[in-house]
Amino acid sequence: MCHIGFLSMEIILNNRSETFEADSLTVAELLERKNFTFKMLVIKVNDVLVKNDAYHTQTIMDGDHVMVLHLISGG
Repeated sequence: MCHIGFLSMEIILNNRSETFEADSLTVAELLERKNFTFKMLVIKVNDVLVKNDAYHTQTIMDGDHVMVLHLISGG
């Protein structure tokens, strides 16, 4: 069965290959799909830091390398 317009993309997320049924994702969409719910996150796309006010506009494309790290504070 052929799906017209069906696209998938593969990214490297935290050093692991991940495939998504999309041609691109925003950082916010990625966080939602992967259920990253930590309040303090550091996100890099292709080694460039993404500020949290750009999560809804920063696009992740096929082949991108994404790091999502959660910060833990303590004393």
